[in-house]
Amino acid sequence: MNSMLEYNGYHATVTYDADDNLFVGEVFGISDSLNFHGSSIDELKKMFANCIDNYLDLCKQVGKEPQKEFKGNFNVRIPSELHKQIAMSAAQQKITLNQYVINALRKSI
Repeated sequence: MNSMLEYNGYHATVTYDADDNLFVGEVFGISDSLNFHGSSIDELKKMFANCIDNYLDLCKQVGKEPQKEFKGNFNVRIPSELHKQIAMSAAQQKITLNQYVINALRKSI
């Protein structure tokens, strides 16, 4: 089984809890905590869809903008010496530090 589900633009990881004999899903990529479970794959998928639909309905009811996955920014803590080396390398290449990091990340995947 693929351990990741997708529904309506949201993704969730799936684990199996042997003690409770349940598949457990957790939506990721947003800071709101959304979890669901099911005793079968079909039930798990249904509960994931219900989880997302309920989240979107609740956001609408309370006037909150639902979070979307992966806004395109994240913080990374690195040693100051590495930060300096990266910034200097970016300047030598006449690109921004952001572009330098984007290039490095693209090369790594």
